[in-house]
Amino acid sequence: MPYLGGEEALRDLRRALSNPHVQAEPLRYRAAVLRVIRLMTQGADVSGLFAEMVKAGAAADVVQKKLVQLYVCAHAPRMPRLALLAVNTLRRDCADPSPAVRGLALRGLCDLRMPGMQEYVQQPLLSGLRDRASYVRRIAVLGCAKVHRLQGDAEVDGALVNELYSLLRDQDPIVVVNCLRALEEILKKEGGVVINKPIAHHLLNRMADLDQWGQSEVLAFLLRYRPRSEEELFNILSLLDGYLKSSSPSVVMAATKLFLVLAREYPHVQADVLVRVKGPLLAACTSESRELCFTALCHVRQILSSLPGHFSSHYKKFFCSYSEPHYIKCQKMEVLCELVNDENVQQVLEELKGYCTDISVELAQGAISAIGSIARTYTEQCVGILTELLGLQQEHITSAVVQAFRDLVWLCPQCTDAVCQALPGCEDIIQDSEGKQALIWLLGAHGEKVPNAPYVLEDFVENVKTEVFPAVKMELLTALVRLFLSRPAECQDMLGRLLYHCIEEEKDMSVRDRGLFYYRLLQSGVDEVKRVLCSPKSDPSLGLLEDQTEQPVNTWASEFNTLAPIYGKARWALVTAHQPGEPCYAFSPCTDSGNRGTGSLISEGSKEVLKVHPDTGSLTLIPDVVLTAEQFEKTWLSLDISCQQSLPWVGTVHPDTIQTALHVVHIQTIAMSKAGVQPWKAYFTAQDDSGCLFLTELLLEAEDSGMQVAVKQSEAKPEALQAFMSVFRTAVGAVAGLRS
Repeated sequence: MPYLGGEEALRDLRRALSNPHVQAEPLRYRAAVLRVIRLMTQGADVSGLFAEMVKAGAAADVVQKKLVQLYVCAHAPRMPRLALLAVNTLRRDCADPSPAVRGLALRGLCDLRMPGMQEYVQQPLLSGLRDRASYVRRIAVLGCAKVHRLQGDAEVDGALVNELYSLLRDQDPIVVVNCLRALEEILKKEGGVVINKPIAHHLLNRMADLDQWGQSEVLAFLLRYRPRSEEELFNILSLLDGYLKSSSPSVVMAATKLFLVLAREYPHVQADVLVRVKGPLLAACTSESRELCFTALCHVRQILSSLPGHFSSHYKKFFCSYSEPHYIKCQKMEVLCELVNDENVQQVLEELKGYCTDISVELAQGAISAIGSIARTYTEQCVGILTELLGLQQEHITSAVVQAFRDLVWLCPQCTDAVCQALPGCEDIIQDSEGKQALIWLLGAHGEKVPNAPYVLEDFVENVKTEVFPAVKMELLTALVRLFLSRPAECQDMLGRLLYHCIEEEKDMSVRDRGLFYYRLLQSGVDEVKRVLCSPKSDPSLGLLEDQTEQPVNTWASEFNTLAPIYGKARWALVTAHQPGEPCYAFSPCTDSGNRGTGSLISEGSKEVLKVHPDTGSLTLIPDVVLTAEQFEKTWLSLDISCQQSLPWVGTVHPDTIQTALHVVHIQTIAMSKAGVQPWKAYFTAQDDSGCLFLTELLLEAEDSGMQVAVKQSEAKPEALQAFMSVFRTAVGAVAGLRS
């Protein structure tokens, strides 16, 4: 038997493909081609059969043509000269009477990844855009995007763009959607496809003809259109009303986002929309698709940030099923915490209590943490459940309960006595770092209410040499010093031993520094220790409770139906930091701005703008400002410095990171020194929507010195300059880890 991919196997295939008797029988000929494809997919090198395979592509069998095109597209980049033979065959097939053959040939031409293909593809592509068969037009439209990607930085063909814009009125709905995606790809550098009034209204009228995928795509593109008047706005919302009840979750989510963005100036409309999509969201939360269920739960949490208790009457929908994966159960517990009220608190706590003994350690600890969060409002009931859980004598449960107690005591001082009564005996069970730290903190902060607090801490002091967590040692130092202030006779000796170990024997420098700090603090007197350690506590509302305030819908409307609710704002900002910025759909109040863009589907190009820091002024920076180095230098020398500041900076400069951070807020780089150069310089430019230029110089004389910022402004606008400096400091501060 010939070896797979060996010379003998290739010779057999070559003989079969070249045999006139095989070529005369379509089924045998197709079987030979299929053997070549099978070997190719198994990793064998069949490039030596290129000429025979190209010849096989001239057969009348459509299935055989598909197989040959698969082979040719895979091997053409390695054999560009021989691939010209396939180009001739494909160009000939583009004029075939059969639409299936024409479309297949056009797709094959556009899929050939070879330099210089544009001259061969251009004419068949234009013919395909005007073909009478919708199948061919669909392929031709997508082929335009493929060819454009092959051209790289070549100039955009205006005639091709106009042709695609005209195809937005095509009778076939799939051609319309494909045109939108192709124009988005071709016009990416110009900001994407332009949606003016005629295009927007045409797409809205064609929505009923589209499938679910097409409707989702069109709704996403309509986010770029701003209605000219209040009447037009509500007419559009009326047309979209039916899609809030679609059977497709993607259409419902896209329509909801469009409603929320368009109705920015009408909070009551936004609230009404969120009420209407409650049913579809709840259905998605109970879907058999785990991905859909998780995504819906994340968006439910986003809605609850603006409408607390919005889903309270359906709280049982968020009870966990035994077969659900861990990540969905955790999301449901987070939702349950936000739905608790006086009517359902008992049922929710009973449900969460059952999760606390789950076989999954992470899930059990998450349930305990959820009960601790509810305890901020329903303290007595939750403390009773948490205390009862301590009786199970399970390490991970006890650790999570003690951590919940620590947070609860700080937020709700009235439950301190009940927590202190439950602590004795926990020290023998807890073994993890977080649990030990929580227990030690409680004993140090409220040790006067725990009779055996000094003796529990003494056990930790005795075992400090074998303690592997430095954070536990530092927490022990702080707790023992605090307890020493209220019970000095019982703590003096062990405090001395602990300080001696931390200063003289400890190898971890952070623990040693903490020990030296407390030693010198004690030398300054007890009054000074009390002033430092027993100063007034911070207001909890400035910390943990800050995130529980209601947020307006407009703060997250543009993030709805994106990955931001799934990743979280902070993580999503990190993920997208090195990616091109998405268009910002910031709408001003609806006003009629004349008859601009009402005559044709083809509109003049317009740039999207990014609105940054609306609370610091009406600063709107325009992306991709084109300013050459010569123009920058000439303008810089002709202006005086408008503002000069010094920003703290530690360590070396990473130019790429700074450039990326500033590009996100539409501040462009003109010139920049290499990393490690001293002094380090960089120049940047930005322009607002009124045409005012901001020219900026960064100068770092040496490491660990201040970063000098000098800004020149083409027009004297103090408020705009102040807003620009706020944006610039935020972007640079994010790189340097600053706190403005």
